[in-house]
Amino acid sequence: MHHRDPVLRSERTWLVLLGLICVALVAGALYLQFVKHEDPCPLCIIQRYFFLLVAIFAFLGARFNRWRGVRLLEVLAALSALGGIVTAARHIYVLAHPGFSCGFDALQPVVDSLPPAHWLPSVFKVAGLCETPYPPILGLSLPTWSLIAFVVAFVPLTLSIVRNRRRS
Repeated sequence: MHHRDPVLRSERTWLVLLGLICVALVAGALYLQFVKHEDPCPLCIIQRYFFLLVAIFAFLGARFNRWRGVRLLEVLAALSALGGIVTAARHIYVLAHPGFSCGFDALQPVVDSLPPAHWLPSVFKVAGLCETPYPPILGLSLPTWSLIAFVVAFVPLTLSIVRNRRRS
C-alpha cells in the first residue's frame, strides 16, 4: 500500500520541513521589517510570495498518499523556488548596480495590486526601494541569503522529482 511506503513517508516529512523553513524565512523577513525597520521593496515582496508558494506546495504535497500528487506539488514548489532564484538574483544585481532602479514605480503598483496586499497590507505592500542597502547578515545581503535559500530548496526538489519519477 502507498501509505506504508517508507520512501514516500520520508518524502512527505521532508516536504513538511521545507514548508516550515520557508514560513520561518518569511517570519525572519517580517522581523527585519517590523523590528529592524527594513522596509520591503517590490523584489522583497515578490520573494516573500515565492517562499510562501514553496511552503504551500510543500505542505499540500505532504498531504498526498500517492507519488503522483507528491510529484506534481514538488514540481510546483520547484518552479516557485526557480522564480525565487530569478527574483533574488535580480535583486542582487540591483544592489550591485546602485544607479540602476528595480523599477520601483513600475513594479510597485503591480505588487501592491495583488490580493494579499489588500488582505495584509503591512506584510505585502511595498514600502522601500530595491536599491536600499541594509546591513549584511553574517557578511551577506538579505537577497543573497534569499538566493541561497531558494537554491537549497530547488536542488533537492529537482533531485527528488528526477529520483522518484518512476514511482507510482
